[in-house]
Amino acid sequence: MSALGGKAAGGDSINPVGTVVGLVIILVSIGITAVLGSSLVIPLIGIIVGGALIAFGVHFVPVGGAPAAMGQAPGIATGVAMLAAGAGLAGLFGGAWAFETTGDFLLSIIGGAVGGGLMMAITCLMVNATYVFAMGIPAASGKIAKDPITGDTFPEYKSQGTEGHGLPFISFVGGVIGGLIAGLGGTIIYIELLDAYSVGLTTLLKAQATAIQPLAISLAGIFAIGFFLVNAVLAAYNITGTIEGPHDPKFKRVPRAIIGCAVASAFCGLISLLLVTNIGM
Repeated sequence: MSALGGKAAGGDSINPVGTVVGLVIILVSIGITAVLGSSLVIPLIGIIVGGALIAFGVHFVPVGGAPAAMGQAPGIATGVAMLAAGAGLAGLFGGAWAFETTGDFLLSIIGGAVGGGLMMAITCLMVNATYVFAMGIPAASGKIAKDPITGDTFPEYKSQGTEGHGLPFISFVGGVIGGLIAGLGGTIIYIELLDAYSVGLTTLLKAQATAIQPLAISLAGIFAIGFFLVNAVLAAYNITGTIEGPHDPKFKRVPRAIIGCAVASAFCGLISLLLVTNIGM
């Protein structure tokens, strides 16, 4: 967040100067897009909303990194960006398939959300199976004393010298919610890009819509994946290490990530939409 004038790391507060600078970048990006073509404004706004949803969803996902692999921290033993990207790709596949099959926006974003949530549900289930049956450790949070959903207590199961271990039920639920939200955001970005490219490339290349569709789908998919990786990495920097899920104190940092990812999505969205303007060609 230091690029927007905020602190490089540390607390959970939002830097006012960085927020104002970010809002200016968003408004300038929307203004430039409106000048290039009024029909591109709605796709850009959709991209910004999608990026913000990805940032929000990533903070639900329980990530333990290398300490989790050694049973010294709760969560999934991988990095934030990698895990979020995996959920995003599953969501994008689901949403793209639904849009190609039905052409319905609402059904498509639901399909994307279900794809991301399903991927996280399967991942969390297999991770817990590994922790319990392969490593022989129970689920115990290091951030809270009792699971707010099941009421299970953790202190008596937490090993001394660790921050907890395994995947508590609240973390499991958080992972599924994060996959749903992130998959939803990624699918919105894909559909908005596909709509913009389908119309814009047909006009620019003076070709039939059916002939241009494979190119539009390919470009939308490539850029949507790129957007997901950008936002996942920004969210990972905001988390700075591990996070157990929505009950983790680091979850309070989510407004800062939403602002940063919205700004990044606005700027990157402007660049991606240049492809369907005379300037882009």
